[in-house]
Parts: sequence; C-alpha cells; structure tokens
Amino acid sequence: MSIPSFLKLVEIQTKIASVFPFMLGTLFVVYQYDMFKPLNTLIFFGSMLIFDLTTTAINNYMDYRKATDNHDYDYRTTSNVIGQEQIRKRTVIITIFLMFFISTGLGVWLVFRTDLLVLLIGFVCFCIGILYTFGPVPLSRMPLGEIFSGVTMGFGIFFLAVYVNAYDAGIANLLWQGEMVTIQFNLIEIIRIGVVSLPCIFTIANIMLANNLCDLDEDIRNHRYTLPYYIGRKMGVLLFNGLYYASFLAIIISVVVNFLHPVMLLSLLAIYPVYRNLVKFNKEQVKSKTFVIGIRNFVLINATLTILMAVSVIIQQMV
Repeated sequence: MSIPSFLKLVEIQTKIASVFPFMLGTLFVVYQYDMFKPLNTLIFFGSMLIFDLTTTAINNYMDYRKATDNHDYDYRTTSNVIGQEQIRKRTVIITIFLMFFISTGLGVWLVFRTDLLVLLIGFVCFCIGILYTFGPVPLSRMPLGEIFSGVTMGFGIFFLAVYVNAYDAGIANLLWQGEMVTIQFNLIEIIRIGVVSLPCIFTIANIMLANNLCDLDEDIRNHRYTLPYYIGRKMGVLLFNGLYYASFLAIIISVVVNFLHPVMLLSLLAIYPVYRNLVKFNKEQVKSKTFVIGIRNFVLINATLTILMAVSVIIQQMV
C-alpha cells in the first residue's frame, strides 16, 4: 500500500477533529495546573491519533464490504479508497490490526506511567470508537451519533490530555483494593474541565450533524435513522446554529467563573465569520456545497481558542 493510498484510507484530513481537543487540553493543563509531562503527552498523542486512524480505516472497510455485498458499489462516486485505489482487502485488514495493536500498546504503556483511571477511560473511548463504525447498527447511524462523537472526542480527548499530565493533582483517581473498586473525583475540577471543553464538544458534534443534515434524504432511502430524521431538518438546522452560539456562551461563562483567562474573550471576534458561514448553511444543506461549513467553523473556533489558550499560558508564566 502506497503512502497516498494509506492517507486516503484513514482520511488523514479529518484527524484535525481529534488534534484540537488534544492541543487545547494540553495547554489548559499547563495554564490551570502548571504541570506538563512531555513523554506522557507524546505517548497519549500517538495512541489517540493511531486509534483514530484505525476507526476510520474500519469504517471505510465496512462501507466497502456492505456496498459490495449489496452489489451497489460505485467506484466513481464513493469516497471509499478501497474501491478507488484497488487496495487489497488483506492489506487493509493487516493495516487495521497493526494500527490497533500499536495504539493499544501505547495505551498500556501510558497506564503504567499514570494510573488505572486512564485504563478505564481509554477502554470506554475504545468501545465507543469501535461501535461508532462497527456492528449491525453503528452508533454513527443512530440518533445519538452526535452525542457520542462530541462527548468522546470533545471531552474524552480533552480530559485525558489534562489527566496524563496531572494525574497526581487530585482531579480524580481509581482505587482497586481486593474486591473493591472505587472511583473518586474532585467535582469542581471535573466541572471546570467539562465547561472548558464544551466548545470542543459542540463543534465536533456539529461536524456530524452537518453531515447528517446534508445526507438526510439519502439516509432515509437507505434506512439510516440519524438525529435529523427524528427532529426534522428545520429543528436540526436550528440545533446546528445553537451549538455554535452555545460554544461562545461557554467561553464567556468560563471566563466569568475564572476557569479561563479574560484574554479568551477575544475569541468572541470569531462570532461574525461563524455567523456568515451559518447564513450559507441555513439556505441549503448540500453535501458538495455546504457540509464544509461545519469543518470551517470547527477550525475557526478551535484554532482561535488554541492560540488564545497559548497566550493565556504565556501571560501566566510572565506574572
């Protein structure tokens, strides 16, 4: 398998959705807890990214299998690289298993360097990641897909990026003593991390919501009942808009309650370009024309937050 074919198989251009929560979580742990463990961060990033590549490859492989089994595979219109590039199925399967074992190995190494809570959260995220694309009824084809993608990536990655650097800062821990397993957590710290991660959660959920809104008619024909099917296109578009404005509200609240530095309020300048993009999306939900708006708004909001979070760290270090 050539490198270009591999990059298409894992849809490398979509991995930005996991990189931004990682960067924001890493910067936040430095800002809030003044803690940073480079090796733990690198191990987590490697495990997270490779697992993300694995789930995407599984998704592409399953799409290919289902399409060919139903004899409706179209090499001209599908985005599935297996058909387009004529990659051998055996090669794809070997690649999937290789990435899976590397990701798992890095995850186990990280558990030994931190604690058992990383194992628990990692296992939950692993299960959601696999079930998201695999099985008789993948989560991505259910009305809860937006919730699972937003919370798993937006909060899960953000939280783990914080925790692998500050696992000994009293945020949470898992104790296993004999037959007793106890999970303890600092409620204030969990709320702090949860509120700060809300823009990641909402903007990632909106990527899937944009996709489902654009594919609504096709999904109904193919008996895929995603969230827009149940709430309707109009309500889905309103939710799409509302989640972006809720992201900015979460930033304001975070600053007001002193979870974030006031410089983060400069991110509100992104409201206008986000609004301009929403005007276009509200007019029509067409995959080839307006789906990209979900990606643009995601990058716009999270890139702005990442830059300002880095500025917050610099300001804090100077004080």
